[in-house]
Amino acid sequence: MKTMRCKQLGGACDHNFHADTFDEMAEQSKKYAMEMFSAGDEAHLMAMNEMQKLMQSSEAMT
Repeated sequence: MKTMRCKQLGGACDHNFHADTFDEMAEQSKKYAMEMFSAGDEAHLMAMNEMQKLMQSSEAMT
């Protein structure tokens, strides 16, 4: 089982995700991000905006 923190996945906190595969971890991260979005968590909203900016450019993603 692998563990990664929210920050390691582009988020804003030290919340831990535990999963056997990256796909499972990505799903957990997505669910958590939606919870933080719904809660209006400012730090996570800023991290999401930053991630969206990076996704606009394939060069930035590397």
